[in-house]
Amino acid sequence: QVQLVESGGGLVQPGGSLRLSCAASISIFSISHMGWYRQAPGKQRELVGWISASGITYSADSVKGRFTISRDGAKNTVYLQMNSLKPEDTAVYYCSALEHWGQGTLVTVSS
Repeated sequence: QVQLVESGGGLVQPGGSLRLSCAASISIFSISHMGWYRQAPGKQRELVGWISASGITYSADSVKGRFTISRDGAKNTVYLQMNSLKPEDTAVYYCSALEHWGQGTLVTVSS
C-alpha cells in the first residue's frame, strides 16, 4: 500500500510554467511505474505520462515537448514540470502508483 500526496497546483497564465510534486510514502524505486493523470471538467481522466523504477519516462502526445517527468529518490518524490501551459491543460492532476491515487491538485491556465 502506498500513500500519495500531490502539491504545486495553482493559477498560471498561458505560456507559463508550474511544477507539480507527488510525494510517496514508500521508496519510489520499489514502484514499477508512477503515473501522472489529469481530468478536465466534463472529460474523462487521461494519462499525462509516467516514470518507471529504472527512470524511463513516457509522455502523452498532447504534452510531449512541454511536460517533463522526473524524480528525487531521496525524497521519494516524482515531479511533473509543465512548461508552455495552455488553457486546455486546465485540469485536476493526479499521481498514481500501485493502483492508488493521490487527492489531486488543480491547475488552472487562464489570463
